[in-house]
Amino acid sequence: MMPHTFQPLRSALLACGLLLAAGTASALAQAGISVEMNQAKILKLSRPADTIIIGNPAIADASVQDASTIVLTGRGFGVTNLVVIDEDGQPIVDEQVVVSRHFANSIRVYRRSSVQTLSCTPFCEGAYRSDAERASEMEMAQ
Repeated sequence: MMPHTFQPLRSALLACGLLLAAGTASALAQAGISVEMNQAKILKLSRPADTIIIGNPAIADASVQDASTIVLTGRGFGVTNLVVIDEDGQPIVDEQVVVSRHFANSIRVYRRSSVQTLSCTPFCEGAYRSDAERASEMEMAQ
């Protein structure tokens, strides 16, 4: 049996552990759907969709493959939302969409105010940059 002097410490550690677990679960729930820039992700729906709404089409785009399959494409950096509604007006999906840069096999070279992104697969070459990537690099250079 544990001495009584350790009981408050044990209770405090247990409370901290529960708060940490709750915070982690909350962060994962808020993460939503992550898509990489210039990449597509296939979403399978539980029932046929009637209406698809993207909060900011400059960040993500959704196209219908069939009634229960959506292709989500990252167009610009940032966070937007995706709402999919069935023919009865009931939401099927209501999630945040987070679009980020693909960092694997790429490097960035900074020369004063200019930034160059290189794709290294297997040799480093200049990578394609979308308008959103160019704008992001211009903001970082300032």
